[in-house]
Amino acid sequence: MKRFVFLMCMFVLSSEAYARDQIRIVGSSTVFPYTQAVAEEFGKKTGSPAPVVESTGIGGGMKIFCQGIGEEYPDIVNASRPIIDSEKNLCDKNGVTDITEIQIGFDGISIAQSRKSKPLQFTKKQLFLALASKVPVDGKLVDNPYKTWNEIDASLPNTPIIVYGPPPTSGTRDAFVELAMEEGCVGIDLYKSKDECNIMRQDGPFIEAGENDNLIVQRIEADLTSIGIFGYSFLYENQDKLHGISVDGVEPSFDTIADGSYGLSRPLFIYVKNAHRKMVADLDAFIDEYTSEEAMGEDGYLVDRGLVVKQ
Repeated sequence: MKRFVFLMCMFVLSSEAYARDQIRIVGSSTVFPYTQAVAEEFGKKTGSPAPVVESTGIGGGMKIFCQGIGEEYPDIVNASRPIIDSEKNLCDKNGVTDITEIQIGFDGISIAQSRKSKPLQFTKKQLFLALASKVPVDGKLVDNPYKTWNEIDASLPNTPIIVYGPPPTSGTRDAFVELAMEEGCVGIDLYKSKDECNIMRQDGPFIEAGENDNLIVQRIEADLTSIGIFGYSFLYENQDKLHGISVDGVEPSFDTIADGSYGLSRPLFIYVKNAHRKMVADLDAFIDEYTSEEAMGEDGYLVDRGLVVKQ
């Protein structure tokens, strides 16, 4: 009888040690294809269940990730920007206090168009004037009146401003606002703060296309007058259909993103919930695979998918 009780206790302890045998990951649509690639490779190599990866957007992903500790909550969040104070506070409030940040590489916020279109090139100021909610006209800030590119600058084509981009919950949107809108606004004294430069127009020319960057690719491929905003991996994987638009004279590429000369570059991360390392089977092994030379090395399979890694 004592032996039976002992074995039952061992079974309970073993079950509690690994509350879940499948890793759960949420977060950024930009980081999604990289994490999904690692998940597939990990499943093939180990025979373990491949991690479940959801593209929720960084804002939504952080809210889910920071809800608490336990098998009902995700283990990793993909992030196309660093965690912000409000998210740290939410995590702290719910006991998610031990988190590891891992920078996986770099990305460029790509402005792209169909390969069938005449190549465009913009400055950050031109992008700002095309997409800001309010712009200077005759010394005053007014609702953005521009409907075609040549109304902003005569050197640009007489075609409608149609820009597909990510929603406010996206890290790509956050990075675009910081790197393009805020910097494009520099030198215009009518704005009282950079926050006034961050507001995107909502009268039609800028179209929020959700967290599905593949949908943006499809739309700009179909409409030759439109352009799209998304992470570099989606441009890289669709080079047969799209080409990048230069910003301030520099096009997005592996080299220009890595050396910082492309002005819309940013780091990419994953955040790991350390309390889950002993609760979820193979979590440490998955992280080892993600950061391995085979994945992130010069000839790694993530580099083949468009991840920019400084060698």
